[in-house]
Amino acid sequence: MIRFDRVGKRYPPGADALSDLSFEVAEGQMVVVSGHSGAGKSTLLKLIAAVEKPSSGTVLVGGLNLGGLARSALPYLRRRIGIVFQDQKLLFDRNVFDNVMLPLSIAGFPPRDAAQRVRAALDKVGLASREKALPIMLSGGEQQRLAIARAVVNRPSLLLADEPTAHLDRETAMDVARIFTEFHHVGVTVLIATYANELFPATRHLRLDHGKLLP
Repeated sequence: MIRFDRVGKRYPPGADALSDLSFEVAEGQMVVVSGHSGAGKSTLLKLIAAVEKPSSGTVLVGGLNLGGLARSALPYLRRRIGIVFQDQKLLFDRNVFDNVMLPLSIAGFPPRDAAQRVRAALDKVGLASREKALPIMLSGGEQQRLAIARAVVNRPSLLLADEPTAHLDRETAMDVARIFTEFHHVGVTVLIATYANELFPATRHLRLDHGKLLP
């Protein structure tokens, strides 16, 4: 599913965010990416999502070389990837239903099929009864679950999450972690960048230190 071969990412004026990373993630695997602040966790996820391109080395996702991928091919790649951003990127002028509907509208799904998918995604994360609420009316944990619903409404084969349990209380963080584990159990490949390693005890870990992968 994912392969990094001696991947590096350098930002101007010469700061190395990642250096010489090589690893593979099999289809259907769940992986936690851990490390200190500034270790390169978010950059690694951005490379997988083709938000950033590597400065060196090769990033393969589903057999596609992302470094050489044409811009016109990016929308098709991203339909296979669900992303939960660290800042959530919710639309606070739209209700819960419309927030989750947005990626399906952009992709041109028929309205009836799209509505069914939205309600199925909201049910999966426990927000079926809140579809008419505005995000500002939701708790922090509910907002995070809304972001997850929007990420999975396309039924992606790969789910990426950047610090999805940050700023949540312990009980809510455990609930969010459970949701990701459930997606893994139905065959979705899941990568999570997090400080909260203890929430995923039986999961493979990739540990970063100043942009390098620890053995």
